[in-house]
Amino acid sequence: MFYTLLATQATTDSTAETIVEQTTEKLNAFQRFWATIDWDRVASILIEKVIYLVLILILFGILSRLGKYFINKLYSRYQKKAHLSENRLSTIHTLLDNVYAYMLVFFLIYSILSIIGVPVGSLLAGAGIAGLAIGLGAQGFMNDIITGFFIIMEQQIDVGDYIRLVNLSIEGKVVSVGIRTIQLQSIDGTLHFIPNRNITTISNLSRANMQVVVDVRILPDEGYEKIREVIESVNQRLATVYAEEIQTGPTLFGMVDLGNANFAVRTTMYVLNGQQASIKEEFLTTYVKELAEAGFSIPNTPIVTV
Repeated sequence: MFYTLLATQATTDSTAETIVEQTTEKLNAFQRFWATIDWDRVASILIEKVIYLVLILILFGILSRLGKYFINKLYSRYQKKAHLSENRLSTIHTLLDNVYAYMLVFFLIYSILSIIGVPVGSLLAGAGIAGLAIGLGAQGFMNDIITGFFIIMEQQIDVGDYIRLVNLSIEGKVVSVGIRTIQLQSIDGTLHFIPNRNITTISNLSRANMQVVVDVRILPDEGYEKIREVIESVNQRLATVYAEEIQTGPTLFGMVDLGNANFAVRTTMYVLNGQQASIKEEFLTTYVKELAEAGFSIPNTPIVTV
């Protein structure tokens, strides 16, 4: 038993000595490595990198201010031109600001990484595959931006215009024109958010005076000439009331055949864009009221055409 304890003690002492020797060897290796470091050179490199970084930040700060100054100056110059839409100018202004900012940030990051010593070229090459995948996924987004840019630059639509998107069978008033989507409000109040890439054909109904055609159904046997006189009287009175909205007319076109023995008296005129619906409703309502008061019948049977 005594010999067993001695053997155990000897083994423990041997293990402890081994651990101490290994620890001492590692410390010596670390001390030798630490001693081989040229701290003067390290400090010199750090100071040099910091100076470069500070100079780069100052340079890009100056470039950012200069770029924003010239963009704002250009925006102010074009803002004075009455024929340019404020919405279009604001959108282009924001677009230029964003593009310039993104360019500066890209080159700033590139410069910082180069100063630090990061192999930017290798990183870009390695990121090529990932960039390709992201690019394919963002293809629709880029199409939105490119299409929106040309819609704005070519002055196809402005906020407040009444337009019709032929391929989508949607029409309404333009609420917002963005670089990615446009917002269109229909007559019933529905607000449509439409990606620019889905827009192929735009019919702008607000760039010129709009034609209004008003048909009021009649029974010619009751006396066409007297009916015509009532309508002429209404036209003259309402033309004075809506003198600012009506640009041409109203002109009494005469009797038209709606098909299947249905007849109407047609009046045409040109009004300011956006006023066509209200003007047409006012004229038609007044026609029906005046003809009814004069004793004429207004047919209300469904029009069936063969």
